[in-house]
Amino acid sequence: MVRSIPKPLLGLCAVIGLSCAAPSAHADEVAAFYRGKTIQMRVGSAPGGGYDLIARALVRYMGKYLPGHPNFVVQNVPGAGSVTLANQLYNVAPRDGTVIGIVTNGAPTAPLLTPNLAHYDPGRFSWIGSPGPETQVALVWHTVPIQSMADLYKKEVLVGGVAAGTATVDMPLVMNAFAGTKFKLVSGYQSTVHINLAMERGEVQGQAALGWNSLKSTNPDWITGKKVRILAQYGFKKNPELPDVPLFPLPKDAIGRQAVTLMVSRQDYGRPFLAPPGVPADRVKALRTAFDATMKDAGFLQEAKALHVDIDPLTGADLDELTMRLTSTTPQAIDKLRAILGNWSK
Repeated sequence: MVRSIPKPLLGLCAVIGLSCAAPSAHADEVAAFYRGKTIQMRVGSAPGGGYDLIARALVRYMGKYLPGHPNFVVQNVPGAGSVTLANQLYNVAPRDGTVIGIVTNGAPTAPLLTPNLAHYDPGRFSWIGSPGPETQVALVWHTVPIQSMADLYKKEVLVGGVAAGTATVDMPLVMNAFAGTKFKLVSGYQSTVHINLAMERGEVQGQAALGWNSLKSTNPDWITGKKVRILAQYGFKKNPELPDVPLFPLPKDAIGRQAVTLMVSRQDYGRPFLAPPGVPADRVKALRTAFDATMKDAGFLQEAKALHVDIDPLTGADLDELTMRLTSTTPQAIDKLRAILGNWSK
């Protein structure tokens, strides 16, 4: 005997059916869009550096987790500490999910600190995720007569930098102004890779702020061979791999403390991936989901390990929250930072 279904249950079944079908329909639309397409992964730094290496590893796996399984191609867009790329993504790039990028962790704060250069609102980007926070360290070549963090407050040390907006330039300027260090900065290098070469040639003595993961990725022999001396690390707690390296103390005055806190907080972004504003929500969700899945992929994790990159991933929502927190910095601290960094970039 066939039993009839009561009308209220029929209505409930219809609602359930529609709710189940909706995600499937969105997934089908995303798959249809991406099928046969190529996504541009734009890297806001020069080839061969830590950002470039992790981006190239990511694209070898991310496509299999995106509906439609698009291909990826990598394009390097160095310049102005990734501000060139961020401006491009915000103002020029297609807003359909076919162009994404990776920027330095200074890019989110650039509109606050150098608004004459950064023509974008970081809160409107579609943040995709990050492999994890980054610890930045101050280091010198092993032959340099600087032995400890205390020496950085007593002796001048010549450090290389890329451009305003990168930690290599911003951190020595800020630390000199608010903490009393004596970094002497030479900027204009194309990337940290080029600064590393300059250290080997004796052109500069060190770097005021280099990512620990980047150092492990690009020059692991410097660590094992004790070719560099790591003097201090930035942050609010020590990196577990650097238990004997002291933290730079925060300034005691309120404005200086807020300013340095903002700069150090940029480390939390790590190596952030993002898409232009206005990308359809279902494609942003798909990109975030594919990124999160890639962070768990055995093949990707093996490559990351070979690159000496620690994976402690941040989601797109995590990066949204970090970006919102930027607004808590007082105008007085931002004005001080703008004066320091703006004068250097002129």
